[in-house]
Amino acid sequence: MKLGDLIIVRTGKLDANAENINGQYPFFTCSKQISWINTYAFDCECVLIAGNGELYAKYYNGKFNAYQRTYVIESNNKNKLDVKFLFYFFSWYIEVLRHQSIGGVIKYIKLTNLVDVDIKLPTLERQKQIVNILENLQNCLSNKKKEVNNLDDLIKSRFIEMFGNIEIENYITFEEICLKITDGTHQPPKFTSNGIPFLLVSNITTNEITYSTTKFINEVTYKELIKRTPIEIGDILLSTVGSYGHPAIVKKSDRFCFQRHIAYLKPNKNLINSVYLHAAILTDDLQEQIEKSVNGVAQKTLNLSEIKKLKLPLPSIERQNQCAEFVKLIDKSKFVYHSKNFLWLIFTLLSSTMAYSNVVSIFACPNRC
Repeated sequence: MKLGDLIIVRTGKLDANAENINGQYPFFTCSKQISWINTYAFDCECVLIAGNGELYAKYYNGKFNAYQRTYVIESNNKNKLDVKFLFYFFSWYIEVLRHQSIGGVIKYIKLTNLVDVDIKLPTLERQKQIVNILENLQNCLSNKKKEVNNLDDLIKSRFIEMFGNIEIENYITFEEICLKITDGTHQPPKFTSNGIPFLLVSNITTNEITYSTTKFINEVTYKELIKRTPIEIGDILLSTVGSYGHPAIVKKSDRFCFQRHIAYLKPNKNLINSVYLHAAILTDDLQEQIEKSVNGVAQKTLNLSEIKKLKLPLPSIERQNQCAEFVKLIDKSKFVYHSKNFLWLIFTLLSSTMAYSNVVSIFACPNRC
């Protein structure tokens, strides 16, 4: 069916600067982070799609207000379309919408991209069963994420334990410890259907590089762009727009290029260990510096000039290497957590010949994950 026949689409009316930190109602803008406001214009169960900026999908039920570029999507017949089912559909389809978005520096989604979507619609009962499975799986993933976050906190604690006694007067700037600080190409290249991956901010928001993308460039374009950012193992990418402040280390020699909203840091290996620098950026101290450095309202941006001014403690390279070895041990533990979760799910699904109802019963208990 055409999604447009199943939904009602409205948009917010407010500017992004209408937020009030002391407000009592959620205020949805084009940032994944929820703001607050004193008044509400909507009171419904819906899916929210950010029309530009971070291009996210969210489920909400209640009173709220919205930025003018935010789409508010409701079911026009809840006996036919479950809103939570619609949310999970858009959680996947948002990647397609990113690919379809238009514009220059700031991409945006057109209304027609939402209403012209073809959707296979199961019965309402089956929709609710699917939602139940996915919510249980989401609970499993949330529990695992908490365990991983605990490991991240352990890294931060160890970092403070090792280097927290260094006086701030002895901190050093990023400009002093990096051979190069720049960003990706400012001109959107000509994309191809396959070839060398072209990465976006979404490829590094987990603080690791993921190479899954729908955008590719050819060999000629790659050779031209790589002159600006001569990527090597040990270099660091840093998100600067929307979901800013996420660092990721280049750990393998796979070829790729990236957009201008990603900063490129080439550490001086004689002065700083890349793993140490990555861990430092994730500490509360550096994240607070980044938060104070961003500019803009509707779309906050971390400029290159501000990145160069960021400061961190710089102990001896030997001490940095000790910290890096500790981080690598923690990363191995993270891998074990992820493997236990996903391998169990994959094994169960791929080895099972059970009926759908039995699969439902497996995932009805989150502890099984």
